[in-house]
Amino acid sequence: MEIEKSKKVDILNKITKQKAGFHLPHQKFKVVFFFFKLCSKGAALGKPFEASAEDIASVASFIETKLVTCYLRMRKPDLALNHAHRSIVLNPAYFRNHLRQATVFRCLERYSEAARSAMIADYMFWLCGGSEQCISKLIKLYWQAMIEEAITRAESFSVMYTPFATKIRADKIEKVREVFTKTHPAYVEYIYTDLQGLHILPQTVDWSSFPPQQYLLTLGFKNKEDGKFLEKLSSRKLPTFTEHKTPFSLLTKEDTVRHMETMGKRILPMLDFIRSTQLNGSFHGCSGVMEKLQYASLLSRLQRVKEQSQVINQAMAELATIPYLQDISQQEAELLQSLMADAMDTLEGKRNDKERVWNTIQKVGRIEDFLYQLEDSFLKTKKLRTARRQKTKLKRLQTMQQS
Repeated sequence: MEIEKSKKVDILNKITKQKAGFHLPHQKFKVVFFFFKLCSKGAALGKPFEASAEDIASVASFIETKLVTCYLRMRKPDLALNHAHRSIVLNPAYFRNHLRQATVFRCLERYSEAARSAMIADYMFWLCGGSEQCISKLIKLYWQAMIEEAITRAESFSVMYTPFATKIRADKIEKVREVFTKTHPAYVEYIYTDLQGLHILPQTVDWSSFPPQQYLLTLGFKNKEDGKFLEKLSSRKLPTFTEHKTPFSLLTKEDTVRHMETMGKRILPMLDFIRSTQLNGSFHGCSGVMEKLQYASLLSRLQRVKEQSQVINQAMAELATIPYLQDISQQEAELLQSLMADAMDTLEGKRNDKERVWNTIQKVGRIEDFLYQLEDSFLKTKKLRTARRQKTKLKRLQTMQQS
């Protein structure tokens, strides 16, 4: 189901019902911010003394969406980004908020993230009782277009989706990898099969049928370290990026820059692509939220405040959406609340002695890495000693036989 690039904007306009030729006078910003003041006092809802938090959030979300539209019409998607995230934080169940976020990501050429936003929009449309098949079809076409664009532009990895209906066995995985090797010979330095969460595609997904058609995702990499990171990610309950040679010392500025570039250019793009077809993967392992917040900490150390704000707002939007996508345990709910609270404190510039949750998790990850390295070193040393002893015994036997 290929889509011409020239039709992508038409599809988007049909979904969002936006009229062309809209220009934003400066006065409209004044109206919007005045409306914010009215909303905070309850006057916008006609209940100046008893406006509920839910009603206020709905009105505030509506205002944020208008700001997104305004900035998009001004061809300033970078300024629209935070408003798109905030509209979702305030009203995560409204599918159009996710569509506007997808629009902003597309304008910024962040196609994997646009694909995920479109996927969530389609799911929210169904979840909240949307019955117009034509709207759902258009959203799925947009979702598909973003996936195709993301695959086309990927340089460090290649991808293959394999449909299945039965339980995944080890021999099946080996066959899939053999097919991948023949199909993508340039991306066989490391082949990773995602077993943490099954994937869905817009061509076959039907939210009303349970379960929908599912796919096994196989990624092949030119860089072996990228694939190893994903394996590490899938084997931990609370994974984190810990490429740190001295885990118990502070990062130097050079190390911070190197980590930031690795996270921003290699790690996060991979996670974003995986999540573009994975609605409800493991909250800890595959949501990508923890990694984004840790990336925001690196940006903060380098005083890149604007980028840090965008990353944290995006993480908060994803955290607000998670309960609608999957069932979460009490422990996960407490972690989610802690992450939201710390993210909000960071945005507000509150500095206190309390450690941010994601930084604490990163420290635990570093300690785990250090212990794993010690264990590997011990086992290798033990193996070498055993081999040496065996060689010594053989030499003694040979000497005794010769004598």
